[in-house]
Amino acid sequence: MLSIEQIVNDPDFVRQKLVDRGETPPIDEIVQLDAGRRTLVHEGDELRARRNEVSRGIGQSGGKPSPGQIAEMRSVGDRIRTIEADQDEIQQKLHDLLMALPNLPRDAVPVGPDEDSNVIVREGSPPTDRDFDVEPNWDFADRTGIFDLAAGAKMSGARFYVLKGKGAALQRALSDWMLDVHTREHGYIEIAPPYMVRSEAMTAAGNLPKFADELFHDEEDDLWLIPTAEVVLNYLHSGEIIEPGKLPLKYVAHTPCFRRERTAAGRDTRGIKRVRQFEKVEMFQFVDPEQSEGVLDAMIDDAIDLCERLGLPWRLLALATGDISFQSAQTYDLEVWSPGIEEWLEVSSLSDCTDFQARRSNTRFRRQPDAGPRFVHSLNGSGLALPRIVIAILENFQQPDGTVTIPEPLRSYTGFDSIP
Repeated sequence: MLSIEQIVNDPDFVRQKLVDRGETPPIDEIVQLDAGRRTLVHEGDELRARRNEVSRGIGQSGGKPSPGQIAEMRSVGDRIRTIEADQDEIQQKLHDLLMALPNLPRDAVPVGPDEDSNVIVREGSPPTDRDFDVEPNWDFADRTGIFDLAAGAKMSGARFYVLKGKGAALQRALSDWMLDVHTREHGYIEIAPPYMVRSEAMTAAGNLPKFADELFHDEEDDLWLIPTAEVVLNYLHSGEIIEPGKLPLKYVAHTPCFRRERTAAGRDTRGIKRVRQFEKVEMFQFVDPEQSEGVLDAMIDDAIDLCERLGLPWRLLALATGDISFQSAQTYDLEVWSPGIEEWLEVSSLSDCTDFQARRSNTRFRRQPDAGPRFVHSLNGSGLALPRIVIAILENFQQPDGTVTIPEPLRSYTGFDSIP
């Protein structure tokens, strides 16, 4: 959630930042509503002061209120109740308008309407030239039986799949290995969270109310299946004040992710690239606002480190204002090359959300024991997303004889060196 104070104090700046994101923000309406709210607050304070003044005068005189005083106080009380009702109505309107506004992009974010304006900022080793045709992952899987799209569709419908044998073992090995690297070397604390959350947690992360149609919801219990572990990790310290010396808090979780994929209708229907249930290892940090830009760079390095160890060609894109996520102020996408489908696949989206999520979850910190609380900054990033890493391994490590060599870091986890 954006700061109402920032909007009122610098409406032109906020308006332009949101226009850069492709929004048509109701800044003037917000400013006018806030001015009306302030007027009501001032009037209410004056009326309460008058009521207290009359009460003190009656008490000091030891007498009874006069008919005129009684009439005046009745009128004052009625007006205060009207003001409070009007304030509640305005506050609800302001809340609804603010909840619909995305975060403000940082100045460093490329300005552009969509993904075509994204900028490549870093690249790893280039893709390897091959003297044979690489089999697309879905053909390789069909031939070797390591995942079954038909079985997934029979059980659950389109965009579901079943991993089998070495396919299931490869995914499990990847998640275990990534968690071990993040916890033992990168300094993250592992969390095993619930996979269903209340509406408050979804709202705090920025998924509600805007993206309700993209989520799975149990209406009876008002529980939502998480689209990413970011939702639960962000809500870990909701309503808390983190004491001095505790930041940064670095968390990592391996969870399934559930998404309707309605906005992707007709796209990427082959294979397991875009599905409605998948697994992901998620990094998340709460940090002092002064540290968040540097922490984003460090989280990018943590994600790239995994790609480097796996030997996957990668590139890093700075996303444009029209392509960053709703809650993000700055996002970088890490992509790996898949030669079978001849495509760059996003395997991590790393974002600095500044204090946007913290305002929604009321997560604050103190720099000093006697200092006033401030909102933390939150950052998140996949570390890494499955099954796209599975796709990249099946295609980048495919051999001329039709086998796939398992990357060396994973062999002690899989228990085998190749597929099939």
